[in-house]
Amino acid sequence: MSVVTVVGHPRADSRTQTVAIAAGEAIAARLGGPVAHELVDLSALGPHLLAPAASPGVEAALGLVAEASVLLVAGPTYKGTYTGLLKAFLDRLPPAALAGRSALPLLVMGDPKHSLAVEVHLRPLLVELGASVPTPGLAFLESQLPDLREVVAAWAEQVVPQLPARVPH
Repeated sequence: MSVVTVVGHPRADSRTQTVAIAAGEAIAARLGGPVAHELVDLSALGPHLLAPAASPGVEAALGLVAEASVLLVAGPTYKGTYTGLLKAFLDRLPPAALAGRSALPLLVMGDPKHSLAVEVHLRPLLVELGASVPTPGLAFLESQLPDLREVVAAWAEQVVPQLPARVPH
């Protein structure tokens, strides 16, 4: 059993990464049993995503994503949606690459007016790739950072029971 967290922020050690790691840990803790939690940081892979030649780092990251029991896809909200970096990475996955997998969308935002971006933009992309996407995705406001653990714990309590029966919880 594995939870793989993909962080689509162009900068390493971002607030998005902090939130994504906390959310991934909260999900893993509620799944029970031995659960590996792995991180795919796209900031390190960005220069290789659009290169014409294959990149071992990108291929390894795509392999982790394709084999995840639960995939947490996180990014900052830029101009009302997710980043191009995240889209470029997910576009490298073949059709139906996430079939039989559960995917959880998470966007970090500065303004509540962007809160629908999780459901309107990121969820359809994950569904298009074949993932089962429990409701709701996490729209995390930067103003909630002081309450990070409580917010992600409450969200995890909501979504883990919705994961398919083949994912033990």
